[in-house]
Amino acid sequence: MRTVNVWQRKWLAIAFAGLVALPGVAQADAALEWLNRAAVAAKQQNFSGVYVYHHGEHVEVQRVLHRVDATGEQEKVEVMDGSPRQFLRVNSDVFCYLPDGKHVRLERNTSRRFFPALLPAQPAALLGYYEAKLGGSERVAGRACQIVTLEPRDGYRYATTLWLDKRTGLPLKSRVVNHNGGVVSMFVFSEIQIGKAPDASLFRNDLTGKRVMNAGVDMPVDVAWSVKPPPGYERVQGAVRSLPGKKAPVTHLVYSDGLSVLSMFVEPADLQAERLHGLSAEGAIGIYAREVDGYTVTTLGEVPNLALIETGNSAKKQ
Repeated sequence: MRTVNVWQRKWLAIAFAGLVALPGVAQADAALEWLNRAAVAAKQQNFSGVYVYHHGEHVEVQRVLHRVDATGEQEKVEVMDGSPRQFLRVNSDVFCYLPDGKHVRLERNTSRRFFPALLPAQPAALLGYYEAKLGGSERVAGRACQIVTLEPRDGYRYATTLWLDKRTGLPLKSRVVNHNGGVVSMFVFSEIQIGKAPDASLFRNDLTGKRVMNAGVDMPVDVAWSVKPPPGYERVQGAVRSLPGKKAPVTHLVYSDGLSVLSMFVEPADLQAERLHGLSAEGAIGIYAREVDGYTVTTLGEVPNLALIETGNSAKKQ
């Protein structure tokens, strides 16, 4: 029998490792291809349907209409239970019709999008912070779906699993799971029609007799606060907002890694009001608050406490 020398053994080991790795690479490429299809479908497909949104103990039923034509994107979301609320997105402007029927809150040039548009335009940017994995097949709202999971590579984000319509790539279900396996939030269509454009008249933005309130104004270039969010998170929005019950305007900063989102609110500390300190939670939303130089800094979001604490502790008044 011929003896295999040391260099041959090393070469064989490397070659075998490469053969073993190939299926994993192919799976990652296939998962990314599905994510790319999903990102495009959520913006370019015409659809209408009803989905259920679970977050913590709270459940909402929402109706969504999405239309794409020569003028761009139009989207209408109606909350079907509880206080009547309605959102109308016209390209990058979002109109929120308030329950009193008299006021409309307007957010201009906002990054806010609604389910099923959960992914960034370039999902490959997520792969530095998540590992994309293909799962099996399941049916959602009567349609066959491909399951894709985005597993976090660190402790600053949660895992997200998507159920993508096999014919169009449109996400029909999404589930965010924490490090203990508990469900943080979930969207799931109970009924959906894909391909037929909802009638344009359903998106008519009737502001007659209503007061339109700007939800915020652009932040000045010289931002008064220095914040260092976790790796992968970038600031996607900054505004100064007047919020109900607040004596002074509140600075609102939004950070995202393209999938997970956390917000920071900075306001003058009100010595007479009840204030939050440390960690707490409101349903599935984690909250972390601290005081800095006479200001209350609050970070919140459906993200791990580590992300909230490090972001909040990094805030410094310039």
